[in-house]
Amino acid sequence: MKTLILGSTVVDVILRLPRLPRSQESCNIYHQELRLGGCAFNASEALRRFGADYTLFSPIGGGVYGDYVRRELGKLGVSSPIPAPAAENGCCYCFVEEGGERTFISYHGAEYRFEKPWFDALNAADYGAAYLCALEVEEEGGENLLDFLEAHPDLPVWFAPGPRLAALREERFRRCLALHPTLHLNEGESLETARRCGKTAATPEEAARALHAVTGSPVIVTLGGDGCLYETGTERGHIPPVETQVADTIGAGDAHVGALMGRRALGDDWRTALTIANHYAAAVTAVTGAQLGDGDFAALKERLTREGLL
Repeated sequence: MKTLILGSTVVDVILRLPRLPRSQESCNIYHQELRLGGCAFNASEALRRFGADYTLFSPIGGGVYGDYVRRELGKLGVSSPIPAPAAENGCCYCFVEEGGERTFISYHGAEYRFEKPWFDALNAADYGAAYLCALEVEEEGGENLLDFLEAHPDLPVWFAPGPRLAALREERFRRCLALHPTLHLNEGESLETARRCGKTAATPEEAARALHAVTGSPVIVTLGGDGCLYETGTERGHIPPVETQVADTIGAGDAHVGALMGRRALGDDWRTALTIANHYAAAVTAVTGAQLGDGDFAALKERLTREGLL
């Protein structure tokens, strides 16, 4: 069955600099480039790479950023069933410091504005799962995303709140959890989500157990250089990290959840799918931006095959 990827596709304007400037300080960058980005696109790219069937349901607006997105998606053979909105597409300024840590400043445009009539083009029965990020839910059109998912309660949801979790207002946060989603969180997000649910959790393991009790669905917590952990109710464990040289951490979480969704859709058990997701995310952090080139992915597939994972 296909996976329905709901969310944005943007242009990442990647700026590399020694460190973030302080207020009123002047700072020179030493490299810049444009790449496709957006949480939904980044996740969908992992499914495309692994050959899992999916639909990228992503508005692509006008302007120079929209033109760039449309052109680059065309090179990949990817399109969205949404009619082109009149508004301009936005972008994300990705400041990458020495060491690879990233800071995002986003200009939200048409890519975050979901209109209710667009969902008439979707047949929920065609899909085995749907992906959702808090960035889109936060916006005005987020109401329409939630309405669609609530109208199809048999469609399993993967919810990856991302860095804007704290900005998601309470009513929409509760509606997201009421979908009984599989949660994909980093360590800080797991603790914050547990706190917002009124649960006491001092560690990500405790947070995962508490959140599973809330949703009744699996919880995955990524731990950066320490790998990831998971809690399904019947199974729990830790998946060790994959060593890598970090170029930047742009899209690492998106890559992880995308690979995990893709491998689960292809029939992998949890440990295998999570191990592959760790490898894929590690490979993404070793390159600039959130996607692997053809050669990078071929090398990854060869390594996964050699280790008996594919």
